[in-house]
Amino acid sequence: QVQLVESGGGLVQVGGSLRLSCAASGRTGSYYYAVGWFRQTPGKEREFVAILNWNDRYYADSVKGRFTISGDNVKNTGYLQMNDLKPEDTAIYYCVATPIFTSAFDYLRASSYDVWGQGTQVTVSS
Repeated sequence: QVQLVESGGGLVQVGGSLRLSCAASGRTGSYYYAVGWFRQTPGKEREFVAILNWNDRYYADSVKGRFTISGDNVKNTGYLQMNDLKPEDTAIYYCVATPIFTSAFDYLRASSYDVWGQGTQVTVSS
């Protein structure tokens, strides 16, 4: 009932910045949503990047200090600001959304989410 569309990916040089967006549509009006991001490279499982759950932000160790997650509840859109990009950040980035969760929710696992965007490619060149 909810659809997600990512945008903002592209090819950037090492040390550059990129801002990803995740727009939600459909039947979202009756929920407050957390928005998060995973990424995936060929032959590898999807790994957690970041999530915004109300006022709480959680980041993977590999991106902490470089990436910032934010959201606009009025526009039903989440954002991932990526700074100081490295070649190892190259991946397809997927956004996820889920109703605001408690501390018991395993936000680190991709299998915890039912709704995903189509993915947007981020390539960081040396």
